[in-house]
Amino acid sequence: AMAQAALGAAGLHFDELNKLRVLEPEVAAQTVQLREECRAFVDKTAEFQKIVGSLTEVVDQLAKAAESEKMKAIGARNLLKSIAKQREAQEQQLQALIAEKKMQLERYRIEYETLCKTEADQNEFIDQFIFQK
Repeated sequence: AMAQAALGAAGLHFDELNKLRVLEPEVAAQTVQLREECRAFVDKTAEFQKIVGSLTEVVDQLAKAAESEKMKAIGARNLLKSIAKQREAQEQQLQALIAEKKMQLERYRIEYETLCKTEADQNEFIDQFIFQK
């Protein structure tokens, strides 16, 4: 025990296997435990980084998909606008055509009335001519 005390004063200690150590057995055990805890911490940190990396990839993919869908939606909206403008132009053309046809119909109606009157006048003339004979 006295030798052990002298060695202890010199900073040397025996471990549980009676090997000569510089550190006290308790400090050595704490050091080993700390090393294991550090290793576990480093492993967990690496795992966390992997998870964060995967999450970042997923978020990037979602962002790209969202951007792609946004561009599709803008394209569809622009297409609808151009179709609406085309329809409007077609409608204006058809309205103009209807107005033109109405005017033509009115001319034909007037022409028809004039022809009917002319026919009636001619029939009257023919009737008078026959009765005079």
